[in-house]
Amino acid sequence: MSQLPSFACLHNRTTSLIVDCQGRAPAILYYGHRLHSDESPAMLSQLFTRQEAKCAPAVEPPLSITPSHGEGFTGAPGIELHGPADQWAAAFTLKRVEQSQDRLELHSEDDSRGLTLIHTITLDEYAQLATFQSHIKNAGDADITLAWLSAATVPIADGMTRLKAFEGRWSAEFQTQDHDLFMGSYVRENRRGKTSHDTFPGFITCAPFTSELQGECYGFHLGSSGNHRTRVELMADGRAYAQLGELLLPGEVTLTSGDSYTSPVLYVGYSHAGFGHLSRQFHHYIRANVLSHTPDVKPRPVHYNTWEGIYFDHDPATLKALADSVAPLGVERFVLDDGWFKGRRADNAGLGDWQVDKAIYPEGLGPLIEHVTSLGMEFGIWFEPEMVNPDSDLYRAHPEWVLSVDSHPQVPFRNQYVLDLTNSDVVDYLFAQIDDVMNTYPAISYIKWDMNRDINHPGNLAGKPAVHAQTRALYRLLARVRDAHPQLEIESCCSGGGRIDLGILAHTDRFWTSDSNDALDRLEIQRGFSFFFPPEIMGAHVGPRDCHITGRHIPIETRAAVALFGHMGMEMDPRELTGHERNVLARAFALYKQHRSLIHSGDMYRFDEDGLNVCFGIVSQNKSDALYAYNSIKETTRTTPGKFRFHGLAADKSYRLSLIWPEQPAEYSPSVLSVIEGQVFSGEVLLHGGLQLPVLFPQTSLIFHLSEV
Repeated sequence: MSQLPSFACLHNRTTSLIVDCQGRAPAILYYGHRLHSDESPAMLSQLFTRQEAKCAPAVEPPLSITPSHGEGFTGAPGIELHGPADQWAAAFTLKRVEQSQDRLELHSEDDSRGLTLIHTITLDEYAQLATFQSHIKNAGDADITLAWLSAATVPIADGMTRLKAFEGRWSAEFQTQDHDLFMGSYVRENRRGKTSHDTFPGFITCAPFTSELQGECYGFHLGSSGNHRTRVELMADGRAYAQLGELLLPGEVTLTSGDSYTSPVLYVGYSHAGFGHLSRQFHHYIRANVLSHTPDVKPRPVHYNTWEGIYFDHDPATLKALADSVAPLGVERFVLDDGWFKGRRADNAGLGDWQVDKAIYPEGLGPLIEHVTSLGMEFGIWFEPEMVNPDSDLYRAHPEWVLSVDSHPQVPFRNQYVLDLTNSDVVDYLFAQIDDVMNTYPAISYIKWDMNRDINHPGNLAGKPAVHAQTRALYRLLARVRDAHPQLEIESCCSGGGRIDLGILAHTDRFWTSDSNDALDRLEIQRGFSFFFPPEIMGAHVGPRDCHITGRHIPIETRAAVALFGHMGMEMDPRELTGHERNVLARAFALYKQHRSLIHSGDMYRFDEDGLNVCFGIVSQNKSDALYAYNSIKETTRTTPGKFRFHGLAADKSYRLSLIWPEQPAEYSPSVLSVIEGQVFSGEVLLHGGLQLPVLFPQTSLIFHLSEV
């Protein structure tokens, strides 16, 4: 065996990650600002030496990448397992280090218990994110039960004493909540069987005064679409760490001899320049590494989704009329939502019977699809493959195909049960049903893939809890559908934003961000979403004049302005639009098309919140083109608002400044903005001086365009 290095190091342009290999188990020594000296690891090791404290171990158990009971670690272990002997006390010794320019593989073993543990760490050169993943293999003879394996245990740097969490509910996802770290553990656990609306698997640690534009921070996100656990602990000895991993139910993962388990991937970013810089790292990484599965990338088309227009009231003539109404507005994709399949008149029947309902569509979907495509639009369709209604032919034929627990009644939830994807017969059936629709109607190029309930009783036919296996079976089914139909784009929807994570995004192209199309709700939801995810995968629709969820009445100009900064669409009954509203929507869609390459590739700069406005900009990578949004929520407490500074521009460039939305904002003196219209200003005065904003009604949005001259 070759001699182990004392340290294993990964560097990119701005960041260094150093693993200490001197002890029995590998530990992350440092992750942060780029260190240039080859002597830095040894220096840090010396500087970080901890003395023996009173009434404390003479030799402190290490904060290794996977700390264990066997090491005597008294914080939360990174691994929990048990078997017929003392497997619970496993402790691993580093045996081999494999390294390339941007990747480490650390091979450790517990020879006495026949266990192998592999840590894989990468550090991206361009996007600057680090990834962590743990893999355990049972090389012994006895079966062992794995209860927990974190993707990694990452030390939290001194000074990162604040935590920004992301929580919410249905129709109010990605709400941010700040906490102070405290001695003890901040723990969030999700057992809903999906990523969930309320417990997003990600958070940010930061210094107390970190803002959008300055200060240090670290972002953590677990790419997991099932159950998960997040822990941030400040120990009594002063050390702090973060752990994220898949939450395994009792007995869910049993490793027989030769079996292995791999954790979901943990994505971690470091920023020395505020939350905005951290978000841009995640956006760059996703564009370069996660969305790369999408072949022949094309501009993301303007959507029309039928859901809030007609709900279950399907009729071919009505749907053709809807298509006739939205096509002239500039819509490029028509998505037929729930209600097209056998027996589906409400949400209490039909799920599982994925055949076109001949009672509604006696000639099938062909005439509707032909009509839509003749208008120049693509055609998409809704499925909820993982679910079944008790009132369906499928359930009547195969009640044993649902996840359930013997002797316990199903928890009522939207009149549906969850199909058992760990049963290959179920998966084969679902694939055949989807495949048949796609083959019958090859013009379908898009699937909205929905999931509308929690997995409350995740027992499979063998009586074992199955969320882990269910999640991986879902990934395989999605991959199978895409392999069979490479032209398909797939949207991940889960009652809105209940399944948004990088695990599912590896198999899909777009998220339905929230079921709320209320523009004011959406400003906060989309802001929270943007901390980790880029705008182009954020489904954002112009909803009805009176929001169906909140009842709020918001001007069409504001609804359109908010939706423009994502993957834009509309979701309403277009027959209700006034002439003014149709003109506004047509202009908004044209504006989206004109600037979508910038919106979907540029760098986002959020402004710090003031409780009155939501403001941000998107700047091209070469700083030559930019859009900025000012969204007024509440009236200012002063006579006039403050100044709008155009963060992200190049100080040494000159820009032509134009107000491009709306045509005529209400309640402002035309002279206030007309004096700057089309004028040229230096980047440094736009950055550091800013623009005096006019007095506006609340719920008013302004969009500025800046182009280099």
